[in-house]
Amino acid sequence: MIANIAAGFWDVLGEMAPYLLLGFVVAGVLHVFIPQKMVERQLGGRRVWPVVKATIFGIPLPLCSCGVIPVAASLRRSGASRGATTSFLLSTPQTGVDSILVTYSLLGPVFAVFRPLAALVTGVLGGSLVSAVECDEEVKTTAGSSCEDNCGLEATRGAKFSRALSYGLVTLPRDIGGALLVGLFIAALIGTFVPNDFLAGVLGGGILAMLVMMALGIPVYVCATGSVPVAAALIAKGVSPGAALVFLMTGPATNAAALATVWKIMGKCTTFIYLGTIVVTALAAGFALDFIFKFGGTVPALSAPTTLSTSFKSVSAVALLVILGFAVLKRSPYSGAAPAGETEALPDGEAVVLRISGMTCSHCVESVSRALRECPGVQAVTVSLQKGEGVVKGEDLDADELVRAVEGLGYKAAVSEYNAPNARVKE
Repeated sequence: MIANIAAGFWDVLGEMAPYLLLGFVVAGVLHVFIPQKMVERQLGGRRVWPVVKATIFGIPLPLCSCGVIPVAASLRRSGASRGATTSFLLSTPQTGVDSILVTYSLLGPVFAVFRPLAALVTGVLGGSLVSAVECDEEVKTTAGSSCEDNCGLEATRGAKFSRALSYGLVTLPRDIGGALLVGLFIAALIGTFVPNDFLAGVLGGGILAMLVMMALGIPVYVCATGSVPVAAALIAKGVSPGAALVFLMTGPATNAAALATVWKIMGKCTTFIYLGTIVVTALAAGFALDFIFKFGGTVPALSAPTTLSTSFKSVSAVALLVILGFAVLKRSPYSGAAPAGETEALPDGEAVVLRISGMTCSHCVESVSRALRECPGVQAVTVSLQKGEGVVKGEDLDADELVRAVEGLGYKAAVSEYNAPNARVKE
């Protein structure tokens, strides 16, 4: 039994490893060469074009449903329209360049093309609806700093490539490694213990199967990449491709914590449109995909049409397992000061320590660090994901302003310690 589970785990790992490693590298390049500030500059205005651009920007970015929220909040504060922000929130967590390549490796080209197209439709539709509907709530926007992520530093091409590899092969695996390994293990369990075609009789296709998959996907956090092996295993046991797609769309795009935060930073009107768009487009996409496979005379490929040798897959699987294992076992506090996770040198002087709850990944840390650095008087910032705290040093620090900057991203923050005589804390 254990041998069967291990064999199933290894088979899925081997199929996805070459593509996921490539996806990690490409994601690193996108992270370095398409910085958040550049995205912010493109998403102003109230017409449809910013909504479309936000969706296109969001689809390849490897951001989860929790990590995308502070980025979206920053976009909103920097002048992005409500519709563009919503389209970014809808499209980004559903896919990423890594999850698209993994989808190709495990579910074939039709699924790999259809999935980002569904995310595109979801983002444009949801963003357009939000732009068209007059909602009472309005998030206050403040002008952000004009400083880029590495203000004052002119990085060489070699340094940028090093940062891209560091993000793609260290930071990103650290963020999704645990969820991905869990997904592989669940897929192996399904493959071992669920009889072939068993789920076809229990669920199969149709609206009931899609609603069940939606009920599983909406309330809990599901990684866009880690969910693909689970979807492949469900299809192999009889679940329709459309029902699996519903799970792949609703799981990564929503969870209870993310919905609560969207409510807080965007308002209830936008949140209802956000959730309603996900539900409607997921069901429509599910029926459309089932139609394609049924009447197109094709079946979902449970592995990519590839000429890659078995030995190459095995080497890639070992490399991926080492990277993921190192990322999970050696996960350390991440500082948003540098892409490689280094800690900023903190100068002597006033210091404020904040307790921060709600951070889940390196993108959260980067967003918090950026927001704190933009506050008046701040000279250096160190944010720890493991400890759930941020240390800010500078001159004439306003502790209340620091707390507001963090809470504006959707997190909870409170001052736990300060040694600044001039720091102002609300009684």
